[in-house]
Amino acid sequence: METSINSSWKLGTRMTALVVDDDSINQTIHHRLLEQLGIENQVARNGKEAVDIHCSGKTFDLILMDRDMPIMNGIEATRKLRAMGIRSMIAGVSTRCVKQEIQEFMEAGLDDYQEKPLTSAKIISILHKIDHSGSISY
Repeated sequence: METSINSSWKLGTRMTALVVDDDSINQTIHHRLLEQLGIENQVARNGKEAVDIHCSGKTFDLILMDRDMPIMNGIEATRKLRAMGIRSMIAGVSTRCVKQEIQEFMEAGLDDYQEKPLTSAKIISILHKIDHSGSISY
């Protein structure tokens, strides 16, 4: 399935993403979906790893952040990344569907929220909010 968004990224700007999830099945699914869209991506197993990766100087256009993880959850990691000045698009992903829980995650500094399981269509809807200069458009 070739999408216009897929074609433009394969021809133009190289996008990068960080998948932050403690579940190995979700890591694999999200990694492969991004790869199919031509997006280079790396995996972190928890929020602390995501923060540490950014502390080492790496940056990403997109961060897919799980909410519930050991060591450092997605809410705390998102707050820390924003406090560090990270302006990447951060999309929260979770099985949680209670409005109050989603709102708490959004208020931590998310740009978008998607319920698991992620699909190509959901990732594309996130990517449409990022223009090719790397800034977020609403």
